[in-house]
Amino acid sequence: LLLESPTLLFQHPHANMVKITFLDYGAGNIRSLRNALTKVGCEIQDVKSADDIANARILVFPGVGSFGACMQNLEKLGYTDALRAYVTAGRCFFGICLGMQCLLESSEESPGVKGLGVIPGKVTQFSDRSISVPHMGWNALRKQTDSAVLAPFTSLEDRFYFVHSFRVLPTAENKDWVLSLTDYGTTDSAFVSSVQKGSVCGCQFHPEKSGANGLRLLSAFLEQAQKDSPPILNPTPTDGTTILAKRIIACLDVRENDKGDLVVTKGDQYDVREKEGEGDVKNLGKPVELARRYSDEGADEVTFLNITSFRGEVVDAPMLRVLELTSEHVFVPLCIGGGIRAYKDAKGVQHSSLDVAAAYFRSGADKVSIGSDAVDAAEKYYANGLKGDGTSSIEEISRVYGRQAVVISVDPKRVYVTSKSDTSHTVCAVPEGKMCWWQCTVKGGRETRDMDAFELAKACEALGAGEILLNCIDMDGQNAGYDIALVKQMKASVRIPVIASSGAGNPQHFVDVFKGANPDAGLAAGIFHRREVGIDEVKKVVLQGGIPCRGV
Repeated sequence: LLLESPTLLFQHPHANMVKITFLDYGAGNIRSLRNALTKVGCEIQDVKSADDIANARILVFPGVGSFGACMQNLEKLGYTDALRAYVTAGRCFFGICLGMQCLLESSEESPGVKGLGVIPGKVTQFSDRSISVPHMGWNALRKQTDSAVLAPFTSLEDRFYFVHSFRVLPTAENKDWVLSLTDYGTTDSAFVSSVQKGSVCGCQFHPEKSGANGLRLLSAFLEQAQKDSPPILNPTPTDGTTILAKRIIACLDVRENDKGDLVVTKGDQYDVREKEGEGDVKNLGKPVELARRYSDEGADEVTFLNITSFRGEVVDAPMLRVLELTSEHVFVPLCIGGGIRAYKDAKGVQHSSLDVAAAYFRSGADKVSIGSDAVDAAEKYYANGLKGDGTSSIEEISRVYGRQAVVISVDPKRVYVTSKSDTSHTVCAVPEGKMCWWQCTVKGGRETRDMDAFELAKACEALGAGEILLNCIDMDGQNAGYDIALVKQMKASVRIPVIASSGAGNPQHFVDVFKGANPDAGLAAGIFHRREVGIDEVKKVVLQGGIPCRGV
């Protein structure tokens, strides 16, 4: 196996493509895994019947979404018994994320729903209240068993991408299955991050979203899978503690310019037009090319914000094609925002927000970001006595795909006050001896609502959101640093991860916000597009500041 460059080009160690059987039960983004398997030399055959499972030589089972939805879909398709028999027989199998969790007997995520019951025990929720949940980002492994699948990697150093709210704890009953552990939090901190018994493997993380490391792992599994006899595994436990890295995210604001072309642009307090000349939309590059460049430079995630919110036939939407092309070469998480809401197309056909999200997921997105619709949902939540009605885009999408698939883009602006008694909203001190609260806006900042950013985030967390993308209109495009007071208060308000956005002008600004407010990630756009600062430069400074970060 040869990794030639950050663009993830591989030479395959085998002369022919490896035939694998792919179990797609209707999950979220499985396109990226298909692309990753193709990249490492696989010929993919899809499961269309239970007989395909029984006849598979190598079976790959990706799981995205909720435990209950997954098991119910398997049962509906008539796959459950065949899958259980296949794995119980010790045949060659690789389960990813939920695909690993389904090997257990049950999960707290879906009470009353039975898993495959191959591995003894229950999947449980993270119980430590001091950590962000979902566990989202790049963490390392502590190898517990000597296996060819993990042989290319160094314990405590090589990182993989995780995103999950539930985990498998190591027990005496499942000890023989544990391939590696990963640490997160202080209470029951170690969870099972990969399993293997004979030819049956599984991992909690996403190889297809773990860059070069993920492709190496898939290739190592395939090499092992082609051998005639099951591997012999020897216990080799590793001491120490793994650490979740802070994420550096590249954001691309995508819209049509006046010529009808899709371009990446960047605004100044949300104004994306040039100040001089004819006021054209700022053109900072092509979205697919920039996304690939950022991945090569070490971006931990790439976020597309569709600020035009195209409408027409969903399957023909330009952003779907952008995602499809990007996912062919970019093996880190992709988030898409803009237009994630119900709408009626040109033919008068009604599409739900779930329909729109599903189209994005099937095209390569891992997460969708919801903006104005989230404010509407939060207002209904409070008007309904702190209850959802099940119809919001947040509830619909998280119910099917899991909360980790739903990001809330919060677009607040400062409202200055002279005293905390001037408003019922949460007021914080900001530089220059001033005080303010942060008012929610909708429609790209053009309208305001009588709700502060923290009220919005709390409501959305209760409705099923899994992450907050925290912007600040006042700081946008100013290159003066993040609004640390805003980010700090948001971290104190919700348990789900928080991404700091708006204002980054140099690498030190990332260090300042990580140390001053402890967000889970820092996002930037313009400084990367204009090549003022490289992602590798940011990571170097962040690491020098003593902050855990995935290396480039």
